[in-house]
Amino acid sequence: MKRSTLNITFAVGFLATAVGLLVARSNPASSYEPSIYTGTPTITWAAFALALAVAVSTALTCRGREQAFGIALGATTVTGIVSLPVIRNYRFAGMGDALTHLGWTRDIVTGQTAPHELFYPGIHSLASVFHYVGGVPIERALLFGIVILFVPFLLFVPLVVREISGSGVAVGIAAVISWMVLPINNIATHMGVHTNSNALFLVPVVIFAFVAYLRRRAAIERLAFGLSPFTLLIFLTGIALLFVHPQQMINVVVLLGAISAVQFLARRRYDDHPILDHPTMYAHTVVLGVIFTVWATSNERFRDALAGLLTGILTADVGGGAEVGQREASLQEIGSGLGELFVTMFFELALISLVVGVFILLVWLGRTSLDPETKSFVNYLSLSLIPLTGMFFVYFFGTPTMAFRQVGFLAVILTILAGVAFARGVGGLSSVITRPGANAVVALALGACLVLGLMTVFASPIIYSPNQHVTDQKFSGYEAGLTHTDDDTPLAGMGYDPYRYDHGLNGIEREGTLSAGTADSGTVDPEAFEAGNYSGAYHGSDYYFVVTEFDLTREIEIYDELHHSEDSLEEFETREGVDKVISNDEFRMYSVSGSG
Repeated sequence: MKRSTLNITFAVGFLATAVGLLVARSNPASSYEPSIYTGTPTITWAAFALALAVAVSTALTCRGREQAFGIALGATTVTGIVSLPVIRNYRFAGMGDALTHLGWTRDIVTGQTAPHELFYPGIHSLASVFHYVGGVPIERALLFGIVILFVPFLLFVPLVVREISGSGVAVGIAAVISWMVLPINNIATHMGVHTNSNALFLVPVVIFAFVAYLRRRAAIERLAFGLSPFTLLIFLTGIALLFVHPQQMINVVVLLGAISAVQFLARRRYDDHPILDHPTMYAHTVVLGVIFTVWATSNERFRDALAGLLTGILTADVGGGAEVGQREASLQEIGSGLGELFVTMFFELALISLVVGVFILLVWLGRTSLDPETKSFVNYLSLSLIPLTGMFFVYFFGTPTMAFRQVGFLAVILTILAGVAFARGVGGLSSVITRPGANAVVALALGACLVLGLMTVFASPIIYSPNQHVTDQKFSGYEAGLTHTDDDTPLAGMGYDPYRYDHGLNGIEREGTLSAGTADSGTVDPEAFEAGNYSGAYHGSDYYFVVTEFDLTREIEIYDELHHSEDSLEEFETREGVDKVISNDEFRMYSVSGSG
């Protein structure tokens, strides 16, 4: 393609991204949106689609500066998609852990707690800086933090692949696969204020640090005491990861431990091998392992989580098998199933895992033409998948949520390996058809996976999980309810425990904070509620019943009245002993008499 034509193509792509962002900004969310995809104007999605089409084609076919422009276009567009809650003026996004993180950030801002007193203070500290320096509300500052922590993923995945293989094809493919955001699965990793998920996007930075350390060994790069600048970079990025979330830090320690084991075995077995020329990772593994151990064991939350994991492994009715069975039964009742949901949420990850798996097998069988240095790095990462996958099974039988978080980390490694694997696939396909034809086939396949991946970055009805958009009216309703109602009367939600809103609005480090599973906060029993036994629906006592637009969307529209029906809610409002005490367009609170 001529340079002038290419310049015009890039101009069209960047203009499309700008138009999409401006249209999204000019159409802010005015009320609760069940799906950010349908709430965002169609023009925005059309503009983003055009920009990504240009980005995919140029990232795969161009080299040098032009390829960098294509990668920059795609990364900018995907960052814009991830930033939609900020761009479209969401008050907040996230109703589970996100609200608790909001409460911790509020505690830091108000001086109720210090950052170092938290187990993972990274995003809370970052949001506090935005709040103090920029004067933005704490909720918005946290949304900014999500974007800031996400961008390194898009930057460093292609940089790691460039360090590993040096192939322009591999770099472009790795960039495109990074745009799919494979670490987000919306089961245990989420695109929101969720520190475990946010930490995943920093993992490529740590991997880049140790790959650069292994690659660049010149004496001129040494600092005092024989230290390499990349050694310091490994330690600094590892500590940064620890502060965002320790689970991903321990995964990095396991990764480095696996590399150290490969180096040790190579030194025992071979007299001449590229791995023998690499500096060892023994010290880095030990130092980061000690840092994690000291930090984690001094924290009560870690000790409780470890005890819960061990209990889950030893208890027959706890674990992934039981949870999967419950989810499958619920999906069947609303006319769906795990198969359909798996295709929607995991098809692109499964396809890429299959390609990477075949590629690794060919590497181990010696059936590829990789240069020895690249093959060494592929072996490092592929062999590390063995202990990392073993950790997945430990989590699966102990705490299923942790297992799917582990899938997120595995997806980061697979994203990096996929760049090299698909590049070799393009080379092999080129021997069968023409090189342009091979590029076209790969571009179409990756483009289809990219669409599917971006469709599930955010929670939405397509995966039976409504958008966790928190509006001004919802915050206002909860704030009034928590402030003006009787403190001795518990709050009960319709499938959602209101205690998280107490965390987000009032902080956590104070007396009287609501907690899950206590006499102060919980959810009504759906069977008793549907039967009209409103007093028996919540411990037979007086309580406040909260219904939000999110609850109605989930229970009535998405779950198809599986647990709560619209008729029962209408009957509930007219029952004696039930009084509406707070109401706006998206929030209702009722006072329910225990004798009703």
